[in-house]
Amino acid sequence: MSVSSRAVGEETGGVEFALRSRQTLGVASLYALGGGLSTLLLIGIPTVLLPNPWFGRAIPPRPLDYVFLVLTVALVAALAATYALPLTCPTRERALTAGGLLSFFAVGCPVCNKLAVLALGWSGAMTYFAPLQPLLGLASVVLLAVTLVARLHPLFRR
Repeated sequence: MSVSSRAVGEETGGVEFALRSRQTLGVASLYALGGGLSTLLLIGIPTVLLPNPWFGRAIPPRPLDYVFLVLTVALVAALAATYALPLTCPTRERALTAGGLLSFFAVGCPVCNKLAVLALGWSGAMTYFAPLQPLLGLASVVLLAVTLVARLHPLFRR
């Protein structure tokens, strides 16, 4: 910030800074809403956690599936909001992508997952893949949380 702009900001009582902060907050809110809503729809509809006429589910969802969906949506919304902040570090795209995919596999129907059924068969998907789904959900939440902390780290260093 230059001396002249600092003097103008001080003369106006910091109105420029407050306005810029409100604009940033508004943009961050829009990013969070868009990221959270798109995540909710992209994961919730195909996994039938959000009932819909297009997809079916052979095994009913567990309560833990909804917990992982809500945590994933909240973390992705927070990550999306960071794109409006000027001092964040670059996103770790691989961790973000892995977190989203793990969440999708964690909350999906174990026998509706074609990869699991192809590799393990129907009974193998129920015996081996279904018990691993909570661990996939936990790994997803951890990856998304680590990505969020890494993205926000420069803001807390000041």
